[in-house]
Amino acid sequence: MAAGRSDLLRKRGSPQQATFLELFFDLAFVFVIQRIALRVTEHLARPGLAEAWLALPNAGKTLLLLMPLAWVWTMTAWTTARLDPRRLPVQVIVIMTMFGVLIMSAGLPTAFDGGGLAFAVPYVVIQVGRVVILKVMLRGHELEDRVTRDLVWFTLTGILWIVGAFTHDETRVMLWVAAAAGDYLAARLGWPVPKLGRARAIPWAAAGEHLADRYQQFLLIALGESVLALAAAYTMGLYDIESTAAFVIGFATTVLLWRIYFYRAGQILAEAIAASKNPTHLGRVAAFTHWTMILGIIITAIGYELTISHPLGHTALAWVVFILGGPALYVAGRAHFEYVVFARVSRPRIIGVITLALAAPLMHLLPPVLVSLTAALVLTGIAATDATRARGKPLEAPSPPR
Repeated sequence: MAAGRSDLLRKRGSPQQATFLELFFDLAFVFVIQRIALRVTEHLARPGLAEAWLALPNAGKTLLLLMPLAWVWTMTAWTTARLDPRRLPVQVIVIMTMFGVLIMSAGLPTAFDGGGLAFAVPYVVIQVGRVVILKVMLRGHELEDRVTRDLVWFTLTGILWIVGAFTHDETRVMLWVAAAAGDYLAARLGWPVPKLGRARAIPWAAAGEHLADRYQQFLLIALGESVLALAAAYTMGLYDIESTAAFVIGFATTVLLWRIYFYRAGQILAEAIAASKNPTHLGRVAAFTHWTMILGIIITAIGYELTISHPLGHTALAWVVFILGGPALYVAGRAHFEYVVFARVSRPRIIGVITLALAAPLMHLLPPVLVSLTAALVLTGIAATDATRARGKPLEAPSPPR
């Protein structure tokens, strides 16, 4: 190994569990999720806007901001999957990234108004700054080419993020959508750069167990934040029978989401990656399914808040998208995840998504608490079917697609 800092790399055979530093870093995203959910709820709760569907574009723009934040988390997880988090230089990178995430979160509410730079600049500094530091630290190491690819692409998309921050309205949205798409497309294509080509090594192939653990932990953080949102919404109410019923339904829904994920595929993702002939592809798809489920959890939590605040009120059509759409998106992501681990999809998950979709057009005739109850009953059916099918049988081993 040449001049590169090989002492910064994780040693072969080292423990794959997340370190305290990584768990500490994840705490910043509790605030991220809370800010996003609060911002979307504010749009949906404005009188008259939700019924006219005018709130959905604003809510969609706020959810768009989750993409760069998610990408910061992903790149940090990839960094600590290859580099040893116990080393001081790596710790500095993670802590500074955490600080930048908090600044981005603070700028989130006004990102599409006058605070575009407060959101875009920290993002670009995080992404470009990290790879510049890594390029210096890994000079002469085989990973330097990989870091160079990252630097080229994050610089190109960073220009779109910064230029977008100086524009307004639809132009900013289009530029930021293009920038977010560029970030994800670059990763999907292997960060291609002239003369260097595509990256052949992806962290999932070398550290699948570690990354599987990290994604599972982040999904638990999203579930934990939904519990906090649920409790906070309830404490703001009148503690009447209607709000209490909505609170109970919301808590039961969270428990069902947890149960549906962790039984059984959620427990053996690392084993599935190890058993796969193409761990890079399997890991990439597993990451996508986890972010789909996390988005479903966030949308479901927004539905909790709307329901608890107006349990027997009129259900605006836009509210139905969140109260039923969140669980539907979660189950769809979980079904795809099941295919990643077992190369099949259970019929109850497909039926559950179809049931929620078919019920949605009629749900505005019911009060929000009954709409939430509908989602909870569908999830109960899925969880009960899982338990019935597995009763008395040995635990199923992973059989990922070939």
